[in-house]
Amino acid sequence: MSSGAVIVHEDAEVLAEAVASRLVNRLADAQARRGEASIVLTGGRIAAKVYGYVLTSRIRGVVDWSKVDFWWGDERFLPSGDAERNETQARDAFLDALPVDPERVHPMPAADVVDTPEEAAEVYSAELESVAASSRLAGKAPDRIEGVPPFDLVLLGIGEDGHVASLFPGHPALEASGAPAVGVRGAPKPPPERVTLTMPTINGAAAAWIIASGSGKAEAVDEALTKAELPAGLVRAQGHTRWLVDADAAANLKHLAF
Repeated sequence: MSSGAVIVHEDAEVLAEAVASRLVNRLADAQARRGEASIVLTGGRIAAKVYGYVLTSRIRGVVDWSKVDFWWGDERFLPSGDAERNETQARDAFLDALPVDPERVHPMPAADVVDTPEEAAEVYSAELESVAASSRLAGKAPDRIEGVPPFDLVLLGIGEDGHVASLFPGHPALEASGAPAVGVRGAPKPPPERVTLTMPTINGAAAAWIIASGSGKAEAVDEALTKAELPAGLVRAQGHTRWLVDADAAANLKHLAF
């Protein structure tokens, strides 16, 4: 991984504001090309900061938010509205305040809607496949993997163990393929039941940004960039993969010049 794929910002606030500006421009560029855009959201503290800066951005008006599809990279298999759900976080942080089309907001099924994470993954995979086949996307985007709509951007956090989405080191879900989403049981981080996009689905995106903040992520960032054995190191989007980090998260990257 070249240092050109790693962008270091001074601190978490500067990082979040910069990512928010990049995000708005990315969606605007996608809409300029094909009239709509699609983004995969993530969860976590730094993601919440990013969403907050999107909401207050002076340039947010360059995006037609009613023509953006919002997806999630993973979700905790918990009831609707639970504060620990990534959907809840994103709605509270910015989605509920933006003029989005509710039919273009695609949360992963909650535990009070379906019975198991496997069923939730099946439902989500079917929704992904349905949107991918819909006429409003036909012929408007570069080739993607079968059954997955064109993701212009996938946002990912990284755990201290190097996981992304709910793809944990050594967990069978990391090797999953075929359907776009998979149910997760026995996750090493609570809650143990989750739903996640598979690595091939993530890597089918036009762009993937891995966002990391804080010294607690420094070891995982370094290992993922240098050894490419952790799940985060396996992210290879079709167009580009960027690591957007703050100085604390980049503290161990002494071998790269920025």
